[in-house]
Amino acid sequence: MSKVDIISIAKALNLSKSTVSRAFQEKSDINPNTRNRILAYANEVNYRPNHYASNLREQKSKTIAVVVPELENNYFTQIIKGAEKIAKQEGYHILIYATDDDINKEREFITSISNGKVDGVLMSVVGERDNHSYLHNIDLKKMPIVFFDRVYDDIDITKIVTDDYQSSFDATEHLILGGCKSIAYLVVDKDHSIGKERALGYKDALKKHKIAIQEDLIVDCSNSYDENFKILKELLINHKPDAVFSSVERLAFSTYFVCNDLGLKIPKDLKVVAFSSLQIAELLSPPLSTVTQPAEQIGQKAAKLLLNTLKGEPQDVDAKTIILKSELRIRKSSQF
Repeated sequence: MSKVDIISIAKALNLSKSTVSRAFQEKSDINPNTRNRILAYANEVNYRPNHYASNLREQKSKTIAVVVPELENNYFTQIIKGAEKIAKQEGYHILIYATDDDINKEREFITSISNGKVDGVLMSVVGERDNHSYLHNIDLKKMPIVFFDRVYDDIDITKIVTDDYQSSFDATEHLILGGCKSIAYLVVDKDHSIGKERALGYKDALKKHKIAIQEDLIVDCSNSYDENFKILKELLINHKPDAVFSSVERLAFSTYFVCNDLGLKIPKDLKVVAFSSLQIAELLSPPLSTVTQPAEQIGQKAAKLLLNTLKGEPQDVDAKTIILKSELRIRKSSQF
């Protein structure tokens, strides 16, 4: 039996080799009836295209990397889900790298995959205070990068972020308008781009309503639940805030644990609002008021922009930083 390949299929169907090739690549510029005819014949003769070999010829891996600070945070898993959906539609696979907020891991990941292992990168960075000059040595034309959520402002590439300043301002003002005068702001790292924006929104809301900013109520926490339990217990005992605004969801959970330990009632003794994309927020007791970021939309938007770049489509130079809106969802934890 003679070898079945694209050339023999083209000859049998009296079509060009390029037409047959486009049918297997699901190109849009081919008549659907022609594609169906080609695929039906290929199935009849038991032909399966070698996409891996095709990718090698094109010098494309058909793979993109998604680099995130952590995987425990449901917010990042939702972003990955959104990115994967778009990548799959375009015939791409994704590789996931978790840096654990370690700049050395971030540098190692990006440097190692810049040799052609992936075609492009979606990336939420470790932190601006760390030396990220290695990125200046990356060929961003060969391996384009799109930042999302946490970004390096001094690197001139496309960034997808949310309205962190306005969301924090609105959440803080919600607590103020409900009568709160002593609002603690909880953050894991003040030096992150998002930490700075959220802190600024919190402070400006206090200034607007002529409430003094108390540095003792701006609390730098950690990624450890045990450490945060001790930090927040000291806060609630010694400073007695009437509300807590958490810049990350894990700190809201720690606040619930500490309140339970101290016998404090939410929202009677302490109002709580947090940035969180967890669907179970409304199942907590009491349901948690949240600033909910459009996580899946971030992943989808970032993936579309990256894939458009890989296709060589022109980018809007005036839209280097794209800001998506978050939603303040008021539940019982902050109601009056």
